[in-house]
Amino acid sequence: MRILVISDTHGQLDRFWNVFNKLMRENPVQMIVHCGDYYADAQDIRMRAGVPVFAVKGNCDGSYSEDDCLILETEAGDFFVTHGHMQNVGFSLQNLYYTALDKGCIGALFGHTHRANYVSMGDSYMMNPGSLTNPRDGSGGTFGVLETSEDDVWGKIYSYDDFMKTGIAPKTNKPKVTGGKLRSMLNYSDRF
Repeated sequence: MRILVISDTHGQLDRFWNVFNKLMRENPVQMIVHCGDYYADAQDIRMRAGVPVFAVKGNCDGSYSEDDCLILETEAGDFFVTHGHMQNVGFSLQNLYYTALDKGCIGALFGHTHRANYVSMGDSYMMNPGSLTNPRDGSGGTFGVLETSEDDVWGKIYSYDDFMKTGIAPKTNKPKVTGGKLRSMLNYSDRF
């Protein structure tokens, strides 16, 4: 299954529709996940896209509950989907990692920081697609693509400008993961 992962659109969907339309012509997605800020954008996408859309609320949607999350079932395993502000992802991914682990998930999809990041280590995957419209990492806008099968999970962050010029590269080699190893982000002694 190919999943388009976005976050932090903040009421500006022009770039999303450019990406979505190009993907559907060249390399169709079967699902969209919106990781919050703005939930109303996800509702608009749901009405027009013609593929399933899963979304959570973010801090700009007035969400201040850890219950504003969902479990996304894929053939590879479940993913915990949240905006990330309640797990303090701007400070550390540790709370998010352990929350996903406690819920029996193989990974997490999140947003909030407006900075793209994809980390995989062993059988654990964490993706923040960044923001197409309000990036804070100097990227010019980003989104993520996650591909799942019974045997594998593959993910990549795409720059809006590069994608609009070239599209999605063939999945012959796994992309270089950005953001370092998950193990280096965690202090296991804090868990127990």
